Order: sequence, then structure tokens, then C-alpha cells
Amino acid sequence: MAAIGEPLGAGVITTLAHPGGNITGLSAFVTELAGKRIELMKEILPSISRAAFMQNMGNPISPPQWDASQAVAKTLGIAIELFDIRTAQDIELAFGMAVDHKVNAISLGIDAIIQADAALIIEMAARHKIATSYPSREFVDAGGLVSYGVSYPDLYRRSAGLIDKIFKGANPGDLPVEQPTKFELVINLKTAKALGLNIPPMLLVRADEVIE
Repeated sequence: MAAIGEPLGAGVITTLAHPGGNITGLSAFVTELAGKRIELMKEILPSISRAAFMQNMGNPISPPQWDASQAVAKTLGIAIELFDIRTAQDIELAFGMAVDHKVNAISLGIDAIIQADAALIIEMAARHKIATSYPSREFVDAGGLVSYGVSYPDLYRRSAGLIDKIFKGANPGDLPVEQPTKFELVINLKTAKALGLNIPPMLLVRADEVIE
């Protein structure tokens, strides 16, 4: 597993320390990060009153992300709703609902559907002028507003070390599933300006990269 979203929650392994069976790899820590992106939206939009979590809920790693997003939103006094997307058409409908429901910001989970339709999501967020946070920097490089997540290239590089151990005779089930160690906060100031947003200076200082 080069970057599985939620190995324990999805029941893929027994424990992180002893995954068992014939599998090991790296976790992408997606559940915890889903809540962090709600906090990030609150920093960017202090007056936010309504947010949404957009994700393919057919993916077994998704429900824990939704739970984490709800918990953080409740703590921050933000109403939050779920947009379950399974197709490109669902994405367009979700943004239309976001406008109708006066959603101030959208937080995205990570999923093959979201990755495949990244360009559409970024386009819809810009068209409807909705602040949107993304799960990895590739979305911000392509014009998204802000991302906070693990460095997937770093996970892929680290997976090579596990592969080397297995080639040398290690049993995968005895190799602990490793956690991410490199996280990235990336902000696109051009997109912020187009949305009429002023990014707090302290957030810019914390950012790993600012695209101008």
C-alpha cells in the first residue's frame, strides 16, 4: 500500500504495528486531515456559517472523514452538509446545491473520482466563487485555493524502502504500516484574489508554498 487512506478503519489490516496477512505499506492519514481542512476554512473565512464536505461516500475510507468533518464543524459553530458524489454530473449538481444552500466553503476528501474530475471541481469552485479546500497540492497547482494534506510523492518514495525489505525476504505482515511524516499547506494567492479573499498573514507564514 503506497498511500492507503484509512487502513484500520477499512479493515485492511489488524493493527498498524502488526498488519498481518501479506500486506504492509503507508497510511495517508485522511480521517484526521479532513477535520483539519474545516479548521483551515475557518481561518480563511472567519465569518463562515455553512460549509460542505464533498466526497464519494461509496468509498469505505469516506464515512470516517465525514464524521471528523462534522465533529470539527460542530466545535467551530459551523453548519455542515454532505455532498455525496459518484459521477461528474453529481459534482455539477453539488455545486448548484451549494449555491442554493448558501454554503460558504467546501472541503474535499481524497478519492479516485475527485482526482479524475479535479479540473471540473476547480472550474466549478471558481465559477460559483466558493472557497474550496483540497486534500493535496496538485489541486492548488492546477488553480485550486488551498490544500492541506500529506505529500503523496514522499509516501511513494518511502514505499520503495518497504519494497526493498520484502525483496530481501521480509514478511510484509511483520512490517509496521508507516504513518506520513511530511505534510503540506499550499495556498494559491491568484485564486484567493479572484474569490475576493484576504488570506491571513499568519496562515501565509505557515504555508509550505504560496503560489502568486
